[in-house]
Amino acid sequence: MSLLVTSAVRARAQRATMRNFSAASLLTDQMTKQASVSQHDIFLSHAFDDKELILGVVLTLEDLGYTVYLDWRDDPSLDRKNVTVATAEKLRTRMKASKCLFYATTENASSSKWMPWELGYKDGHNTLAAILPIKESTPTSFYGQEYLGIYPYAVQQRSQAETERIWIHRAPTVYVVFEEWLAGKEPVQRE
Repeated sequence: MSLLVTSAVRARAQRATMRNFSAASLLTDQMTKQASVSQHDIFLSHAFDDKELILGVVLTLEDLGYTVYLDWRDDPSLDRKNVTVATAEKLRTRMKASKCLFYATTENASSSKWMPWELGYKDGHNTLAAILPIKESTPTSFYGQEYLGIYPYAVQQRSQAETERIWIHRAPTVYVVFEEWLAGKEPVQRE
């Protein structure tokens, strides 16, 4: 089991940027691809100040076959710096059209105006909200502080079939595969 590590997701973003020559052209390509997606697997709640890091997280999740809503990529006209009724309504619509929410914890997450609101809204909408810890090192578990500790957390790990997958954990030995969690199954104790 491993949480997402900042160096790995930054490297993923840099590989994509180098292959596409610039972050702008990569984002344009990604926006075109996402335009046809009406429902996403994951609404990624994140701090805008972590833009490069978050791009790597999104690419990592998409490499695993999941569709991810990323506000500044998929709705570039949104004004994230100002809390407005129009922005809130657009985000509500996008959260309703996403199966779950991942709350990306980084050093900048605590300064986000939107993240706590998004987490509360999605939790109240369908309870499918999980913390996505992004750390400098590779710890094997996550213990959220304050209200983050009440939510399950997502990790990337190999399945028995040796494919990388996302798993939802309540504790290091209490977990379920992501797709089963989306279908309503709760994490269970494993050996």
